[in-house]
Amino acid sequence: MDRRKTESLCPVCFARVPAQREIQGEAVFLQKHCPEHGDFRAVIWKGPPAFESWSRPKVPATPPATHTQVVKGCPFDCGLCPDHRQRSCTVIMEVTQHCDLHCSVCYADSAKVTRQDPTAEVISSWYHCVATSGRTCNIQLSGGEPTTRDDLPDIVALGRDLGFPFIQINTNGMRLGREANYVRDLKRAGLSSIFLQFDGTEEDIHLRVRGKRLLDDKKRAIEACAEQNIGVVLVPTIIPGVNDHNLGGILKQALEWSPVVRGVHFQPVSYFGRYPGPPKDEDRISLPELMRAIERQSEGRFKSDDFRPPGCENALCSFHGHYLILSDGTLRSLQTPFGEECCSAPESAEEGATKAISYVARQWAAPPASPGNPFPSACCSPAGSSGLISIDDFLGRARAHTFSVSAMAFQDVWTVDLERVRDCCIHVLAPNRTLVPFCVYNLTDVKGRALYRS
Repeated sequence: MDRRKTESLCPVCFARVPAQREIQGEAVFLQKHCPEHGDFRAVIWKGPPAFESWSRPKVPATPPATHTQVVKGCPFDCGLCPDHRQRSCTVIMEVTQHCDLHCSVCYADSAKVTRQDPTAEVISSWYHCVATSGRTCNIQLSGGEPTTRDDLPDIVALGRDLGFPFIQINTNGMRLGREANYVRDLKRAGLSSIFLQFDGTEEDIHLRVRGKRLLDDKKRAIEACAEQNIGVVLVPTIIPGVNDHNLGGILKQALEWSPVVRGVHFQPVSYFGRYPGPPKDEDRISLPELMRAIERQSEGRFKSDDFRPPGCENALCSFHGHYLILSDGTLRSLQTPFGEECCSAPESAEEGATKAISYVARQWAAPPASPGNPFPSACCSPAGSSGLISIDDFLGRARAHTFSVSAMAFQDVWTVDLERVRDCCIHVLAPNRTLVPFCVYNLTDVKGRALYRS
């Protein structure tokens, strides 16, 4: 298959149009033409690893259950439709549209709204809908800001009672750091993980992106999760010129907070929902630029060669690295460096999804607590020698002291690639109880009008 040809959407009218991934030196651009509104071009890849080498062969498969028919074609029949090529790995359920912040960038364009939150009965029907959509998946409760709901522990418990083993909350963490009893109730309800908005280690970053000084709130939220043995993933939205200089600082801080902090999941900014305006190429940071910046800013503790393409979603969507933190604070990559693996047969979509679901549930949840010291420091000293580690030491640390670094490049209307959309495994449960790929659900045109989100 020619990796250069694909389809996309017009940023003005949402018409499906042919598109090409044009390679110019070390940069790759998505180029498309709308007969009515003209040409559009956006950078999607810049620098090594080479675009054409970044792949992971996969045999696509129709999801086990689909809820819509193919009528208009991708992306207008989402539900999922029979043309989709991957089942749900994570299903996002938006339990509120209320939010206690008004961030300059927000994919959901959340605000202080007047409409009522969905009732517990409605949310129960959502869980049942997901359960009938096929095999087990992970659940993320999102919004808006889900912690604006007092009954959020009940919503978590409902999902656990219906058989979902991993439930995560996507949150700014403000309430978690202020109400210890609320965090305790979430833990008792069966919460597995916190997906914590964390844009940097400098207050100026939070002021520019979120409008408030939030660093103390973030620290208190992490301390509260440590007390209750809830795993935390730090989630920075990376914006060029705002916090792209702080990647190393974020990783250093995350390691100091390990093992309660299970990893960092970077999200290069995408321009949908609430955003300042049509982006230029310099407003973007591509996955390879992010990999190299991580290596440079971490002084080589995390190497770009450590990162691998995903086995579940499309290879152009993300990267991931998996590490063991040794007792002296050094890091040992637990993956074969990219490009050094032996040739292997393509993996089935189902196998990739199963592995991804299991890995997230295992890595992003907290490790078993030790009596009297639930979260001992995992990082005792700066990076030093990389001497041999005994098998006993390895096994003893492997559960509590692993650490993940990953990134997800969400697509906006300028970069949307329908090949990637059809491979998506992160789906939003829409109000009409259909499953819609995350990027498509949040897609907005040049004037901010949504394709799916009401």
